[in-house]
Amino acid sequence: MTTMACPSLSTRDIHVLEKIKDPESDPSAGVSIDRTLPADPHVKDQSAYLQIVQQEKEIIFSMQSLELQIAGLRPSTGADAVEEYQRCIKSLDDLIETYPNYASARNNRAQALRRLYGDSMLLADAPPSPQALRKDAEESERMEAARTVLADLDRCVALLSPDRPKAGLSPQAAKTLSMAHTQRAAIYHTTFKQLASGCSLSVVESRREDGWNKLEFEEAASRDFAMGGRYGNEIAKGLAVSTNPTAKLCGHIVREAMKKEYGMA
Repeated sequence: MTTMACPSLSTRDIHVLEKIKDPESDPSAGVSIDRTLPADPHVKDQSAYLQIVQQEKEIIFSMQSLELQIAGLRPSTGADAVEEYQRCIKSLDDLIETYPNYASARNNRAQALRRLYGDSMLLADAPPSPQALRKDAEESERMEAARTVLADLDRCVALLSPDRPKAGLSPQAAKTLSMAHTQRAAIYHTTFKQLASGCSLSVVESRREDGWNKLEFEEAASRDFAMGGRYGNEIAKGLAVSTNPTAKLCGHIVREAMKKEYGMA
């Protein structure tokens, strides 16, 4: 009986296959975490940074307490959950107005607005997201919230993304950047799925997403998941591969070719 020789793959072959599996991968592109850098590159004075963080923490603590009440894990104060979230968002509005280049506050405002309106906020006729607290919002209110969320995430990414390959990032900046990419990916991916189900896009005309088709949302989601993974979110990294349309197609082609060439399953 003839024994089939195992194929020998070169380093280049392996890199090509990795690129197909993860189109955003680049063996030469790593993230350099530098703990000596300022936590936020736009707030270099440590005492000022600590004051901003303390204000932000108080707002986040209020939202966390509210979530515990909603989940029934803490006695309710009797206040309306939507109104309380809106108060927290107003506090973040004030913080951002005072410190417009503080990226973390923008990331947290986007997260709070997602909690209110859900990840289907770019769609006109989608069923309310399960996590949305504001399920009966008017279209104009929803569209304005979506505009703010996308603008905040865009700005957060712009503020924290390294300006050159292999430039260092503080651990805090990398975490916030990862969260911003992952949040935007979640919105794009939900939009793709709902468009595929027949829902209609409803985005303010000034946004680049206005007029995107479902494939463009799927590709954008995969890119953002990949970047979220690159900056430290392992779940986002896995989702980048599973949601990438090109990777899924190329992976199928490669598997079929290797089955024919080598009899591999």
